[in-house]
Amino acid sequence: MTQPRRNSTRPARRLLTCALASCLLLGGAQLANAQSTAATLRGQISGAAEGTTVTATNTATGFSRSVSVSADGNYSVAGLPPGTYKVDVVANGAASSQNVTLQVGQTATLNMDGGASTAVTPGGDATNLDAVQVTAPALIESKTSEVATYVTQRQIESLPQTSRNFLAFADTVPGMKFETNPSDGSTKLQSGAQSANNINVFVDGVGQKNYVLQGGITGQDSSRGNPFPQAAIGEYKVITSNYKAEYDQLSSAAVTAVTKSGGNEFHGNFFWDYTNADWREKKEIEKGPDAEKVYSRDEQYGVSFGGPIVKDKAHFFFVYEGKDYISPKDIFPGSGYDVSDLPANLQDQVGSSNVPFHEDLYFGKLDWSVNENNLLELTTKVRDETGVANVGDQTAASAGTDQNVKETRVDLRWQLTAGDWLNDAHLTYEKATFELAPQNFGNGYVLTDGAGVTGNVIFRAGAGAGGFQDKGQDGYSFQDDLTYSGLEDHTFKMGVKYKQIKLRTTEQQPYNPQYYYDINRNTDIPYTISFTSPLAGTNGGSVESDNKQFGIYFQDDWRVTDRLELNLGLRWDYEKTPSYLDAVTDPGVVAAIYGQDPRAPVGQSYADTLALGGVDISHYISTGNNRKAFKDAWQPRLGFSYDLSGDESHVLFGGAGRSYDRNIFDYLALEQTKATFPSYIYSINTPGHACTPGVGTCLDWDESLRDQTTLNALVAGAPGLGREVDLLANNLKVPYSDQFSIGIRDSFELMGHQWNSSVAVQRIVSKDGFAFLLGNRRPDGSFFEPGAISESPFSYGVPGYGSLLLGTNGIESRNNSLLVGLDKPYSESSPWNFNVAYTFSDAEENRQFGEHYALDYPTLAGYGWFSSGGVAKHRLVLSGMVDGPWDTQVSGKLVLATPEPVYVRYCPNGPDGNDIVTQCVTRQYKSDSTLGYKQLDLALQKIWDTGTDVKLRMRADILNVFDWENYDSYNVDFDAGTASGVNQYVTRTFKLSLGLDW
Repeated sequence: MTQPRRNSTRPARRLLTCALASCLLLGGAQLANAQSTAATLRGQISGAAEGTTVTATNTATGFSRSVSVSADGNYSVAGLPPGTYKVDVVANGAASSQNVTLQVGQTATLNMDGGASTAVTPGGDATNLDAVQVTAPALIESKTSEVATYVTQRQIESLPQTSRNFLAFADTVPGMKFETNPSDGSTKLQSGAQSANNINVFVDGVGQKNYVLQGGITGQDSSRGNPFPQAAIGEYKVITSNYKAEYDQLSSAAVTAVTKSGGNEFHGNFFWDYTNADWREKKEIEKGPDAEKVYSRDEQYGVSFGGPIVKDKAHFFFVYEGKDYISPKDIFPGSGYDVSDLPANLQDQVGSSNVPFHEDLYFGKLDWSVNENNLLELTTKVRDETGVANVGDQTAASAGTDQNVKETRVDLRWQLTAGDWLNDAHLTYEKATFELAPQNFGNGYVLTDGAGVTGNVIFRAGAGAGGFQDKGQDGYSFQDDLTYSGLEDHTFKMGVKYKQIKLRTTEQQPYNPQYYYDINRNTDIPYTISFTSPLAGTNGGSVESDNKQFGIYFQDDWRVTDRLELNLGLRWDYEKTPSYLDAVTDPGVVAAIYGQDPRAPVGQSYADTLALGGVDISHYISTGNNRKAFKDAWQPRLGFSYDLSGDESHVLFGGAGRSYDRNIFDYLALEQTKATFPSYIYSINTPGHACTPGVGTCLDWDESLRDQTTLNALVAGAPGLGREVDLLANNLKVPYSDQFSIGIRDSFELMGHQWNSSVAVQRIVSKDGFAFLLGNRRPDGSFFEPGAISESPFSYGVPGYGSLLLGTNGIESRNNSLLVGLDKPYSESSPWNFNVAYTFSDAEENRQFGEHYALDYPTLAGYGWFSSGGVAKHRLVLSGMVDGPWDTQVSGKLVLATPEPVYVRYCPNGPDGNDIVTQCVTRQYKSDSTLGYKQLDLALQKIWDTGTDVKLRMRADILNVFDWENYDSYNVDFDAGTASGVNQYVTRTFKLSLGLDW
């Protein structure tokens, strides 16, 4: 076979150069607004005369902004930080005023009278608000095409919660699910059928995307830590689909949050939360006759304070939050086995254990209102945490891994207004790292069912496989958002973002050699050894890439009539990843692929074998200049809203759009890390796992093989033998979703109270998710042995090497959902809130939820379509709060969900009924119970007013009041028709909180 020729054509730079020039031109205009967090107040002034002005003044900071009313009486005040404002209308010496509260990213309507005053607060000029006691209601944003819901500061402060992760309250939004993994304590925010990887969170208009690891945002891959101090978050908006063109690097939900600022008065807060093992019920695994409740302790504490530097001009705000956890971990056999089935030396490692965790979070903010037209802000967040990972489920405490997460983010923001122009510019810096290191060094013991090469893990002990990892991102960005509202009935928004960021990953895994034992054959002598050995003269499993990202968008919010508004947007994104584009496939691997396949007839190369199996390997071999960055990320975002009633009490809305995410760098880096710190798999000739010693990677057992030095010697002369070969497609695309929705919002009065509702039908189709396929083929091109049931062809890898893994696009999901929201807002006159969030989901996917390996079939088509794992067909969340007598407040949250499908590895016995597994398949299990998850949390808070500026606060939370049993996964025996829950969620737990406000 002829090897592929080198292609001298490099990706065109002209488009990027033009885009960068556009970025500089827009930045040079010195005009902007990050609309993802800033609010816009608009409306009509009846009877407005020439010269009428509208002034909005923040009652806490004194920040103000004025605009002139147009000839037809319309006005629009953009770029307002969320908060409470005194709105003054001045016309011919007469004034009218009203207090309103604006929410994050909101476009709110306020119509006022240009004649006599309708003031609802004491008098005073626009910047002298000492006498104002603000009790303003929040305005409702009904005329938007986005499928969006707000999470208020009152909800964040009042609703019960397990930890102080501000994203937990997104659970109260239809279509969203916040989950704490009972295995490792990590958290994730999921929307619909897409994984947590596909969300993005914007804080003060700046995305927190994790470019290297999973989790969607930095630090959320497998950490128990919080992404941001909760006390620093003012409120946030969750958009499940049809967001406007300004939102980037996501294909699932967008969360846009705004941080708190200091005000014209000094305020502070201290809190301390605590619970321990004595304050929680036992888990099922702790209820056995010889079992004991494992010690645990959760402690969270923090302080925040802020105030003026120069009244009405400059302010400061600071937050510190810390947490110390000692968390219980359930450790149990997998694949349907019981403790009694394990070797005697492993049985005492089953049960519960605990692992420590510590986190420090800091946030600081300075703001300076230079004048009415210039606002400067400087914010900094620092995160530092340590803990122990990879303990729990089938992994004993001895195999744990030390884990460290560090993150620093700095944002310098300049907001400038000039007449009808508003500009918001951000210069940012970020550095985030994730590190792992084994707690113990030596040999790992992995007990399996003996299926295939490494089987299905039943129990893992000894030195862990976690390995050394050092992964992160470090770089700068400039983003500039421009708004123009000078053309009647149009608000134009446009923006650019340029980011230069270094992505890096070091992975040496498994650092400790792992020995696999067959529970059905021999638990003393392994049948497979997996280990790593660095290649001399290489970077030892490390990859760095100086990535460049560019995005540009344009949006027109067009008020066609008083009732109809269209939102028309277009976005384009581009990312250049040099480590992928410039990679050169190992010449030794290329030679082996295009050389003779030793298992095939003479003259048939391994490339020919792959071609017989439907794989054109030339599409995966990189010459260093035959790859191009994806340039087709054009994303139309179209929406409408129609006011059926004319007073915004009944609004029809809908939209359609496309949104591109990005490929996770950690996946792309495997092409090189596996080549420079390769992993090897050797088979041992044992009963039930026969092979021919000396052929390929087959060995007779010798006790010296338990020594790493011996293993290194095995591969010293043939460094490729047995090592995994990972190759990426030369035309990798970027994951995206197409989103469609239509719905209606209503605002109505019921029993003397104001209610808001929303009903929407939403369809989201996501495509081009990344996956590694098994490229191995038998000499005739088949994947499975013709005419027989057999395991995947792991022993038919690249000649002289190991298995061939091909990275490509192809994971898809489809979700049709009904989203119903009902909210009774809290107000001073009606001091209670009630919220309903119901979601119906009809979701399916072509690969296991959140998985990026697909090694069971030759293509993704072999898996067929499953109901989406992790997605309940019905999910209902009820939440609310009510003020009681004597400065008390009661709040609660109830979550009910039907069972979620879970994936289970099914390995039936052989046709003769023996214990030899011949073929494993992926199956789904769903409990036949009516409810798969149910939890009621309650909280009671009491405040003592000392008669000074100091208030004392005590709160008691009861989590899972009825101690309902909820499980994350199941041990399933399909043959016997039985299933038992494992990985239990929180049991009934009491948590005490003390606080001090001044």
